[in-house]
Amino acid sequence: MKVQTKSKKVNKAWLHDHVHDTYVKLAQKEGYRSRAAYKLIEIDEALGLIKPGQLVVDLGAAPGAWSQYIRRKFAPKDAGAGGAAAGALNGTIIALDLVELQFIEGVRFIVGDFREESVLAQLQEAVGDRAVDVVLSDMAPNLSGIDSTDSARIANLVELAIEFSQAHLKKEGALVCKVFHGSGYSQLVTLFKQHFRTCKAIKPKASREKSAETFLVGIGLKSQGIS
Repeated sequence: MKVQTKSKKVNKAWLHDHVHDTYVKLAQKEGYRSRAAYKLIEIDEALGLIKPGQLVVDLGAAPGAWSQYIRRKFAPKDAGAGGAAAGALNGTIIALDLVELQFIEGVRFIVGDFREESVLAQLQEAVGDRAVDVVLSDMAPNLSGIDSTDSARIANLVELAIEFSQAHLKKEGALVCKVFHGSGYSQLVTLFKQHFRTCKAIKPKASREKSAETFLVGIGLKSQGIS
């Protein structure tokens, strides 16, 4: 006799919710690789961060939905439906992730761990001496379930994203970071406020209701930055 475990019940429930999810269906219809695209779309529509002609760095980019959205914003107006046609883009997209990203026309992709100096050096080389307009970080560590450990791992990624932004972001540029409500969240908000003139917390409608995920947006560096 087969016994249905709790984990199987949870997986079945998740699969049911996923298949019937409004944003999953919309992503399939509009050609995005994941529903995550609509998180960035909502943030961008609220704050107007992504504009043609920019240099955008997409950290934790896989499977590529955010880079897809940026590419569509940068595509020529005559690129066709969804801005997905091949051709020169009005802007530059540099994406990075631990896992290989399926090819996206016009996106430069780096495989590696953002926490490793050799990988960071590749990213810095790709950026060169150009000022970055927007840094996006959808990075998240593997969560252990231990509050103190997880909050430390999340904070480490956020701190690294801020350090990178201080070195490469325009003074009026923006950083968007995924964080999680819980232990250490208030400290991350304080950290953003220390480094950016404007700090906003946004939980997009596309974020699952039960998820602790939210996004911190910092605009305008208080110090350093590139003119």
